[in-house]
Amino acid sequence: MTQKELNIGDTAPAFTLPRDGGEQVSLTDYAGQAVVLYFYPRDDTPGCTKEAIGFTEMAAEFAAANTVVIGASKDSVKKHDKFRDKHSLGVVLVSDEESDLCETYGVWVEKNMYGKTYLGIERATFLIGPDGKIAQIWRKVKVPGHVEAVLQAARALDAA
Repeated sequence: MTQKELNIGDTAPAFTLPRDGGEQVSLTDYAGQAVVLYFYPRDDTPGCTKEAIGFTEMAAEFAAANTVVIGASKDSVKKHDKFRDKHSLGVVLVSDEESDLCETYGVWVEKNMYGKTYLGIERATFLIGPDGKIAQIWRKVKVPGHVEAVLQAARALDAA
């Protein structure tokens, strides 16, 4: 399946998925707010944990910029609940077990490690404006400094 790559200015693809705690969450639930949708490979791995804790620590700053943060991986809701509770996370975690969201956003990609090729989630972040359009995209994210860069972009969007 060839996936059209999403670009800044495109309408963000809608979704409804189960979240930590067992409820459903939809992009439309946040109409009129900016949304940080960040994709990460797996719950409770070092980089993913550091990123989730970083977004949690800055949750009040994101809220002040009229922005909600949603993390997405293929982990189950049960794994998300354990991850959330273990690290006292304060961001929404959606479960994309079928990888529909990952494919729609173009982050389900071929990866290479130790000479083996496999499919996995590219660490990527999308900032979706209150108008539902993609305002910023970060691909192949490196965790150090990333949360601060996303917050800066969210604040700039809120001030616009």
